Amino acid sequence: MAEQSYFIEDLSAGMEATYSRVASREDIDMFAQVSGDTNPLHLDEAYAATTMFNGCIAHGMLSAGYISKVLGTQLPGPGAIYLSQSLKFKAPVRPGDKVDTKVEITALDESRRRVTVNCECRVGETVVVSGEAQLLVPARPAEG
Repeated sequence: MAEQSYFIEDLSAGMEATYSRVASREDIDMFAQVSGDTNPLHLDEAYAATTMFNGCIAHGMLSAGYISKVLGTQLPGPGAIYLSQSLKFKAPVRPGDKVDTKVEITALDESRRRVTVNCECRVGETVVVSGEAQLLVPARPAEG
């Protein structure tokens, strides 16, 4: 999907954006390399098989990255600045799972250029990550 950019004046409660991506083994390996999180739960199938998950799972922050992708490229899009993000990790994402991410604007403070967004990632019908983000969104430039 092409990048979309909104100014605070363009936004309203109820606006939504979505993104879907398969959490591939390669993505998990690259995330481990970039983040430095080499927990064997994510990388070593023999080790992970001995855990409560009975196999490797993706890093929770990989799914959180999908939320960041939507906020930074679609809604509100380029120019928006993260102020805060709460996250609850509710279920594992396994290599090969398709993660469907949805964000929805729940509140606006136009005078302060603040937007509150509900965030959710699902694998099928299972919510794997939920949370809320606060963003600072640019105002439309004055015409001159």
